[in-house]
Amino acid sequence: MRKTAGVRPDSPLSEATFYILLSMSPSPKHGYAILKEVRFLSGGRVTLSTGTLYGAIKRLLEQGWIERAADPRPDQAARKRQTYALTHDGRRVLDAELRRLQAMVRAAGLQPLGEGAR
Repeated sequence: MRKTAGVRPDSPLSEATFYILLSMSPSPKHGYAILKEVRFLSGGRVTLSTGTLYGAIKRLLEQGWIERAADPRPDQAARKRQTYALTHDGRRVLDAELRRLQAMVRAAGLQPLGEGAR
């Protein structure tokens, strides 16, 4: 599934990677839309710089989790926006991470929390 050497298939995703993939799950997006969606989905906790985003995009392209896609809304702008979409492997990775996180939340719900945790 993962193409990058040294990355275990069951490794948790970084928070930024998780939100980047999640932002593309409903439809392909261009870089600026990914930045905005990651900020929204994370409740403002994750704010990516353009350098961080495009470094992550390069890595995700190399891993085969995303691919370049045709812009679904071509416009008359002089600048061509690069649009990215989840691949089948990217969706599998995202789904596996969602299952992992859901299992953690379920386990936490089974464990009584001490007074200091509230």
